[in-house]
Amino acid sequence: MKKNRGNRKITGIIALLLAGILIMSACAVQEITPPAETPTSEGTEIVSETETESDVDGTVSPDSSFSYSEGIGDSGYWEGIKALDYVKLADYQALKIPVQSIEVSDEAFQTEIDNLLSTYTSEKQVTDRAVVDGDSVNIDYVGSVDGVEFENGSTEGQGTDVTIGVTSYIDDFLEQLIGHIPGETFDIQVTFPDPYESNTELSGKEAVFNVTINYITETVTPELTDEFVSENLTTSYGWATVEEMRSEIKEDLETNSIYQYIQNYLVENSTVSSTPESIISYQEKSLLAYFQDYADMYGISLDDFLVNFMGIESTDQLVASYLEENLKQASYYLIMQAIAEDLKISVSTEDVSAYFVKFMKTDDYSSYETSFGLPYLKQVVLYQTVLDYIADNAILE
Repeated sequence: MKKNRGNRKITGIIALLLAGILIMSACAVQEITPPAETPTSEGTEIVSETETESDVDGTVSPDSSFSYSEGIGDSGYWEGIKALDYVKLADYQALKIPVQSIEVSDEAFQTEIDNLLSTYTSEKQVTDRAVVDGDSVNIDYVGSVDGVEFENGSTEGQGTDVTIGVTSYIDDFLEQLIGHIPGETFDIQVTFPDPYESNTELSGKEAVFNVTINYITETVTPELTDEFVSENLTTSYGWATVEEMRSEIKEDLETNSIYQYIQNYLVENSTVSSTPESIISYQEKSLLAYFQDYADMYGISLDDFLVNFMGIESTDQLVASYLEENLKQASYYLIMQAIAEDLKISVSTEDVSAYFVKFMKTDDYSSYETSFGLPYLKQVVLYQTVLDYIADNAILE
């Protein structure tokens, strides 16, 4: 089977995102509002409290000294664990992969191209057409009740960006912008909700906003031409023409589908008899570290982050809600190591360097080693080597 040339680094980057490759796919974090639904665990208990730091009240806390290389030996294997003692492996030799399972749909192919082009979009200010539903618009306004301006009811000439149908304003404020043209000044009438918690004095009152539309913001996506590819994508991806880009994107998507098929096959057809508590503990700690990084980014405590962005009341609840995912990830670790043991695969620092050259286009992985530790990087390369072996020996039918 033809190997991925790695120009778009799909498999490699997926493998190196953060510890907990599988569970983090369920850890989407909203930047403004918490998700509508949050995973919960009903009656589940936290596994392996012995290796996870706890407060006096028993709640699980992130370990500030946690390292992604914790419990991983210099070989990339879990220290003190022989995975073959825990795993009955599926038959992975000469794995037969149905061709239809890796076919890339036109929609998925176009989505990949659109996503790539979206990173090169620009914005322009439009003033020569009327506002329509869904537009992003920059406006100024001054609000008044019974002819008297009220506090915090004005943009003070600074302008503010809103998107009709997305940005939340009182009543049908934004919908009344539709049909007006930039440069136009007009009045909008609204009724404040009752109660209006932001300013109870305005609850239920009718108000008038004198609005000026400054401009409409349109997103401009570049035209996909050979010139665009040559100017923007050659250095990063090695593409010189649109034809080259389209060909390699499709090839990479197909290759990624093969690797995904292999991973799913191994998990579904291998049997894990039990899971060492040390690996479960590792998953819990990496989960907490993952969300701690988000909390640090927002400059708030982990507890406040979980409440405000995830709708989760404590780290205990967070860990419990991801119990099933942690177990799945731990099983995946064991399965991959068991195959590595079965094949007697070893990983050297030279292999790590080669991995970064192939997938990241650099032989300097020092920043990754600082962040994750060399044992973790070796484990990533170990698992990639396992997947490469199975893919190279697979039979498409």
